[in-house]
Amino acid sequence: MSASAAVSSWLLVLLCAVSGAYCLGQVRRSGGGAAGEAVMGFGMALMAVPVGVRDGWQALALGTVFCAAALHAVWMLRGGVHHAHHLVGSLAMAYMALTAAAGYGHGAGLPLVTGALLLYFAGYVLLGGARLVTAGGGAHPVATAAGGPLPGPRRTAELTRACRLAMGMGMLAMLLTM
Repeated sequence: MSASAAVSSWLLVLLCAVSGAYCLGQVRRSGGGAAGEAVMGFGMALMAVPVGVRDGWQALALGTVFCAAALHAVWMLRGGVHHAHHLVGSLAMAYMALTAAAGYGHGAGLPLVTGALLLYFAGYVLLGGARLVTAGGGAHPVATAAGGPLPGPRRTAELTRACRLAMGMGMLAMLLTM
């Protein structure tokens, strides 16, 4: 692995871990609403650790955790379509972890599955970025009148969107290495 690839991997680890930590803080404040995002952020951070640092058993363990998260997302689909994204994300992480546990190198994933996941997450990132830009476009009257930052609940919602966007970009980056 080249030095720039190693740095990129560790930056992705940091980005996903920070997103997971933020979502974990949201779980404590909101009573569990961001638990899925917290698990996904920390799991993505572990998956992004460069291959030479982690062993095969860790990929298998992560695959098991993400399969369980996918089952949980299926159960949560009863509460709304929002959880469909958690299902796709969990299945994508399980797919990448189990591919890594099988000892395959880069480019060994199933092209059709990898391509479909790349399309999904590229669309998710583009849509999420557009929503974040339009949400923070200065339309809030308190922020524009005072010239300061957005008030608490609005700022929290935008930070949550930014974390989801960061995790979507992380997923896209990991899929690109398959």
